[in-house]
Amino acid sequence: MENAIIGNMIDLCAVMMLLTTVLAVAMTHMKPLIRLFSAQSLFLAVLALIVAYSSGTSHIYIMCGLTLVLKVFVMPRMLWYIMDRINVGREVGLSLGIPGTLLASGLMMVLSYYITEPLLATMHTVERNCLALSVSILLIGLLMMCTRKNAITETIGLLMMENGLFLGAVALSHGMPLIVEIAAFFDVMVAVIIIGIFAHRINRSFNSVDTSFLRRLRE
Repeated sequence: MENAIIGNMIDLCAVMMLLTTVLAVAMTHMKPLIRLFSAQSLFLAVLALIVAYSSGTSHIYIMCGLTLVLKVFVMPRMLWYIMDRINVGREVGLSLGIPGTLLASGLMMVLSYYITEPLLATMHTVERNCLALSVSILLIGLLMMCTRKNAITETIGLLMMENGLFLGAVALSHGMPLIVEIAAFFDVMVAVIIIGIFAHRINRSFNSVDTSFLRRLRE
């Protein structure tokens, strides 16, 4: 009975992570997009807490704490600071319309279940359903990076992909080794800082953070 409740709670958190990712793909304003990333990270932290409690894996508590501090509070505020500092527009530039991105997201979810189905048949843990959701989040985050024109929104797509990666690690093996998890967290944080610096430079050069200006340099 307890395992069923824990499994349902884990599945709920994973589904909410996927839902926030799909909503982010359809979002057309910057600040709600950053809030959705923060919400996705919060669901990941709660999921990690449940897995740590159910499995007795102590280092997942550290992952939960790092996720809560860095991704729910620190990184969203860094993104807001970058956005205000470079005075980026509140509208999100899309190279593919909302109906098209939602349709593509749906196809990627179907593809994710098709890819992970053989592996799911061999798994018997309570986190098994998270694997397909993890691959869906990875693919939809990649879609966001490919269909957004704004450097900040592409960064959020990268961060959501990284959340999906950690979800998959928890589903497969109750998380990666602690040193790898800590290194990944700080790598992502440094990446956000570097992207913020580049966004500032792009904005100074082109008076915009629209990455389509960079693509034109190849022509």
